[in-house]
Amino acid sequence: MLFQFTIFKHYIIFNKMKNILSLAVALFLSFTAAVAQDKKDTETTTIKVDGVCASCKKRIENAAYINGVKHAEWDKETGLLTVSYKPSKVSRADISKAVADKGHNAGDVKADTTAYKKLPKCCAYNDGVHKH
Repeated sequence: MLFQFTIFKHYIIFNKMKNILSLAVALFLSFTAAVAQDKKDTETTTIKVDGVCASCKKRIENAAYINGVKHAEWDKETGLLTVSYKPSKVSRADISKAVADKGHNAGDVKADTTAYKKLPKCCAYNDGVHKH
């Protein structure tokens, strides 16, 4: 009788472990599918943005991080802002406008004049300040 109870107990434990493992695999596959879908809906582009220094870099990247943007990185040497974004939520033009609103020319969108005048002197790229 004790032997039969022990076998039954192990059978129950085995079934619970099998159910837990099945659930874990199902959750993993669901997460993987969601990540794959997220990457499929993401585009990467570059935008020419005027700037000269590390302060500009921080401002430009922060401005580019609007809803729908997954990654933004500005290269001071090339002046290119590389942006990965979800086109279902935001457009390239929206990103350019957000950067221009902070005082930096972005692609075809000219910087907001008021915002440009508020830039620190070291960031005045239109006034002869060179990259530093």
